[in-house]
Amino acid sequence: MAVKSRSVPKRSAGAKTAPAKRRAAPRPDYTSPERLQKIFAALDQLFPRAQCALRHSNPFELLVATILSAQCTDERVNKVTPGLFAKYPTPQDFAALEPEVLEKEIRSTGFFRSKARNLIGAAKKIVTEFGGRVPRTMEELLTLPGVARKTANVVLGTAYGIATGIVVDTHVFRIATRRLKLSRATTPEKVEQDLMRIVPRDRWISFSHQLIWFGRTICTARRPRCGECPLEPICDSADKTV
Repeated sequence: MAVKSRSVPKRSAGAKTAPAKRRAAPRPDYTSPERLQKIFAALDQLFPRAQCALRHSNPFELLVATILSAQCTDERVNKVTPGLFAKYPTPQDFAALEPEVLEKEIRSTGFFRSKARNLIGAAKKIVTEFGGRVPRTMEELLTLPGVARKTANVVLGTAYGIATGIVVDTHVFRIATRRLKLSRATTPEKVEQDLMRIVPRDRWISFSHQLIWFGRTICTARRPRCGECPLEPICDSADKTV
């Protein structure tokens, strides 16, 4: 049987053709070696001796202060911890506390019930399983109640000088994703992995401190001080103020 051919209708003279789709402009290379070097140089110039803002005199005090700092400002924590450490200076002292007693001491830091429970639980584990000393490895620290990667990184980096990761707090997360666009991730854990791939390991500890201070003093959340920022020429954040 013969197959009938289908005729293709002719386009009328006045018919409009669909506009050609425009190709999206290529995304800038925000993590190029040249741009990263400018970021590192600016942070070194701004904060050459950046340190952890939480006041402490030993690894256990730092661990306690870091747990207390969750959903709380460092300034508030620093007002609470001097009296707290004067009363309970050792893990053994914390381990012997009743939750209700510790809750009253740390109430102003927020989430005081869960924080008290975690602090007492962490102290008990430090005493019974780690000889009264705060562990020096990520794996061991993560077994303590109330300790996740951020807290463990703070303790390892600041107290022991061990670079096992990069602290990603709210400042680091905001600047790395929204402002300097060093990561497109949506969770602190994934942002940390992205930063660890592009920041040299010998900078992991200092980079965290520098970016935190940068976020507190210049690249603030509500109204960044872009006119004073040495990174303004390489920043194309949507909420720049200049």
